[in-house]
Amino acid sequence: METEGGSSGLAKSAAVKLSEMGEKTKQFGTAMRDPHQQRRIILVIVCVALLLDNMLYMVIVPIIPDYLADLEIEQAEHVHVVIHSNSSNNSTNQGKSNKNNLDVQIGVLFASKAILQLLVNPLTGTFIDRVGYDIPLLIGLTVMFLSTCIFAFAENYATLFVARSLQGLGSAFADTSGIAMIADKYTEEAERSKALGIALAFISFGSLVAPPFGGILYEFAGKRVPFIVLAIVCLADGILLLTVIKPFSNRTRENMPVGTPIYRLMIDPYIAVVAGALTVCNIPLAFLEPTIANWMESTMHSTKWEMGLTWLPAFFPHVLGVYMTVKLASKYPHLQWFYGALGMVIIGASSCTVPACKTFGQLIAPLCGICFGIALVDTALLPTLAFLVDVRYVSVYGSVYAIADISYSVAYAMGPIVAGQIVHHLGFVQLNLGMGLVNVLYAPALLLLRNVCQMKPSYSERDNLLEDAPQGLYDTIKMEERRGKKKGFSSAGNCLPVDENGFDPYRAQRSYSEESSGPEYS
Repeated sequence: METEGGSSGLAKSAAVKLSEMGEKTKQFGTAMRDPHQQRRIILVIVCVALLLDNMLYMVIVPIIPDYLADLEIEQAEHVHVVIHSNSSNNSTNQGKSNKNNLDVQIGVLFASKAILQLLVNPLTGTFIDRVGYDIPLLIGLTVMFLSTCIFAFAENYATLFVARSLQGLGSAFADTSGIAMIADKYTEEAERSKALGIALAFISFGSLVAPPFGGILYEFAGKRVPFIVLAIVCLADGILLLTVIKPFSNRTRENMPVGTPIYRLMIDPYIAVVAGALTVCNIPLAFLEPTIANWMESTMHSTKWEMGLTWLPAFFPHVLGVYMTVKLASKYPHLQWFYGALGMVIIGASSCTVPACKTFGQLIAPLCGICFGIALVDTALLPTLAFLVDVRYVSVYGSVYAIADISYSVAYAMGPIVAGQIVHHLGFVQLNLGMGLVNVLYAPALLLLRNVCQMKPSYSERDNLLEDAPQGLYDTIKMEERRGKKKGFSSAGNCLPVDENGFDPYRAQRSYSEESSGPEYS
């Protein structure tokens, strides 16, 4: 009897647990249907994708040079070379030639990702505008997963080059669609700045923590382990994307308007100024990453661990810069251009002081200044791109963030190839002075953006569609969001109140040609 009572008690407890799990599953499903909860999960998915992309970009820094050197030695051992007793000079010259060849191989391998990303981005921007943001994000994660697996099991330079190039293809899809998705889901300018700031913090964390992460695992567990870990995280992120967003459902894409062609956005003077600033401010980071280790070894006699941890302290001022810019932008939104200009001046001053450093401790300060300035520029100007599209064109963000990705890719494509040549022919000091001068001289160009905040919102084709009854889930959600917004403010929170501008969004609808013809000022 006691046995029967005990078994019935176990059965009851199991039934209770199953019912509790069923309730939790229902609650999770209900939360997934809530747009506010869903966009938070989307932010997590995008941030993880950006983290993975930048970790994969930088994790090879401590791994590949050593691994390629080992491959060179293994290949040399398989080749029978007869060395005569009087050929010591020839062997020395051959050693120097091999070292130079290895440096070229490393530079080309590092740059191949950004070069392919630069070439593919104009196409991915148009593709994202036409099909939405979720499918391109899934494509990007899939390609990144494949490239990471190839990295793990590659055993020659050609395979490594293919893996690196594939990563550029995946990044062109994942980065652009991820940032554009954040801009689309967070329509209020203050929320958008905060969400993009969080994404930038993940980008920074991935870039700065990846070298020590890769170096430690490579030293103690071998080449494959860092890439396998990243591949597993990438796979988990893709599964979460499939579960939450369901990218192959057409419900949210039926009524999406066609975005503005990327060539029209490229010739917009405001977008061009922002794109130029994003390129210029990232040049010091892109050019110092492949050159600073050799300079530290030759001038400071730095150890391997010091060279590996060079950029890690800069993560904290970068996060601080993101946090400060988001807070300042919420209180003083009309000064976004000033935050970007100030960041470029800080980058320029910090770049000029790098060659004056004599110890590892002294070097940390200017590197932190560079990353702090980059945080100011990126956090201030990335939301500005979305706002410019909102007020001047159709509120579809794939192409404009493809332009931003192109801006980054230009800097990082040139860095591994051009920086070494400049150091070889002109010197490390001249390289840093040139980068600092370019940043300081470009900062006044951001004055062109000082009146952007005063532009009236030009309600896009999507908003005009929503004046009629909603045609699907996408329009229903947007209609509900509009009704829930406070009366009297536009979708961009950093602008003047709508009623103060004398603008009524429910007035007669404007044609697309009228709304995209140019800005209007109050």
